Amino acid sequence: MIRIAALVIAIAVATAAVAQIAGNLLLSPAPMAARIGTARAAAPPPAQVAPVAAKHAPALPLALKRETTVTGPIVRIGDLVENAGTVANVPIFRAPDLGQTGSVPAARVLEALRPHHIASLETGGLDEVKVTRASRLVTASEIEGRVLRAFAGKSGLPDSRSLAINLDTEISATHVEPNAELGVARFAYDQRTHRFDATFDLPGSPARQPTLRVTGTLVETAEAVVPLRVLAQGEVIKAADVRIERRPKSDAIAIEEVLGFAAKRPLRPGQVIQATDVMKPELVARNETVTISFEAPGMVLSVRGQALESGAKGDVINVLNVQSKRTIQATVSGPGRVTVTAGSPRLAANTNTSHPGQGTE
Repeated sequence: MIRIAALVIAIAVATAAVAQIAGNLLLSPAPMAARIGTARAAAPPPAQVAPVAAKHAPALPLALKRETTVTGPIVRIGDLVENAGTVANVPIFRAPDLGQTGSVPAARVLEALRPHHIASLETGGLDEVKVTRASRLVTASEIEGRVLRAFAGKSGLPDSRSLAINLDTEISATHVEPNAELGVARFAYDQRTHRFDATFDLPGSPARQPTLRVTGTLVETAEAVVPLRVLAQGEVIKAADVRIERRPKSDAIAIEEVLGFAAKRPLRPGQVIQATDVMKPELVARNETVTISFEAPGMVLSVRGQALESGAKGDVINVLNVQSKRTIQATVSGPGRVTVTAGSPRLAANTNTSHPGQGTE
């Protein structure tokens, strides 16, 4: 009986010990691994275990990056650490403002990584990591173009090619998220005053949605001719002297009404040429010696004369016939040349050519 009792007690003690070991394995992963390793050492020959161990590739070394570019308002572990693995998407810092670059001390990065059980991180002797927030720069010209597209074809306005914008204040370039487009939040236009008021959404931080307000005046434009250099009074305008620009619609004239004409007054570069600024080029100057051509059917006679007036082609001016000392009117036909055309001879209509006393048959 005594031996049987002792045997029962021994079995109970052994059972309790096994239960305690099993409880430690479930609550503590590290002892479990150690004990599994010990069990493998006493397992069958290594040739049977080697194929299982070969499935696990060695972990890539963790290394701190020298610099990084992030998209969005958050910096994640993978942005700062090479080969971060499963914790790469864990956020740890706030990113700089759009388009800006900031630096994070390496010691602060290590401190932020500590709760995530990242060990043996290679810093490579770096003192800091530079972080740049990716962005797209929106220029003033892009904003102006967006305003024109918002109003073109509406409220009686022409298309954007025939519109110009005068801003109340200068627009500064601004940063938005990469690939983001300006969204029109609100716009208004007064047809009477031609004034507009537009507000745009600037894609940025999701916590706050910044806006940009633009005000000014819309102006209808047309093609205009402007000089490229100073044109003196009387100078004949050539194609190389001018160019065509879109300007506020006014009394501007077409290029055909400018080329070959003369400047009526000095014209400055960039000044819109209007109808009152040009004239036909003067081909004959006052007191200039000219050639007077008398033209009649089958006959042309040329004599020397003196212009008493200046004139352009087609103008009728007074000319002194030097030979006869008579003043006549002639038409300017070319440089230093005027023309007098004789009228057709007038014939008496229904003239009776029969002799007196003769009748007609």
